Amino acid sequence: MRRYWIEKKDLFGDQVNFTGDVFHHIFDVCRQEEGSKFEVLTEDSKAYFVEVTQVSKKSATARVLEEREIPALKTPHIHLALSISRFPVMDAVMEKAVEMGVKSIQPFFSEFSFVRSGEKISDNKVERWDKIVKSATQQSGRGDLMKVHPALPLEKLSGIINQSAQHVGLFAYEGSSTLSIKEYISKVKANHPQGITDIWIIVGSEGGFSHSEVQKFQDLGLHPVTLGPQVLRVETACMALVSVLKYDFDLMS
Repeated sequence: MRRYWIEKKDLFGDQVNFTGDVFHHIFDVCRQEEGSKFEVLTEDSKAYFVEVTQVSKKSATARVLEEREIPALKTPHIHLALSISRFPVMDAVMEKAVEMGVKSIQPFFSEFSFVRSGEKISDNKVERWDKIVKSATQQSGRGDLMKVHPALPLEKLSGIINQSAQHVGLFAYEGSSTLSIKEYISKVKANHPQGITDIWIIVGSEGGFSHSEVQKFQDLGLHPVTLGPQVLRVETACMALVSVLKYDFDLMS
């Protein structure tokens, strides 16, 4: 079934109004028409099955036939802190992270980032990421939009990751590490018998992390974790880590 993301303000009782970019996407690009039926998703984790009742040149209306609640993401929530990679890689990670149920992405600048200042990230790029998130949300049927935070320097990550005793973190490291992802998860569960609410994954860009950056992470109490002897691409490492954590923390259902 087709799904489209709309703003809550476009819903009036049992009627939905479509204008602007949303109208263009649904009716010009996707060729929906009067009598078409599909779902619209809103930020309050609800889905509305609607039927189009009227289409004009620049707007359309539909009536709500059914309403359902979309289950919230289970905890622990997975967050991804990602050193700015090449923009096509960032785009791919954004899309797959939404589909995999990542709660938020925190881009950051490191020594080997593709760009190292916010001035290099244009408003058009931020807008593109927003569109990618919404498109992936529609495709996957999520009930919330994954948050993409403004990029910040690596030094400021500590104030975000270590917010409480129920937050844990790891960073993927292609260098020498004695801690496998399986061992990391066992250690986290043993040290947090009451459970955790949030897991932060830190992944470097194509150049990885410098030795000084690795030391900074370790000083924060973050563990370097290996995914095996093969060196993975950025997007592969991100999705492999998310997949393992989702499986082991029973987030798949």
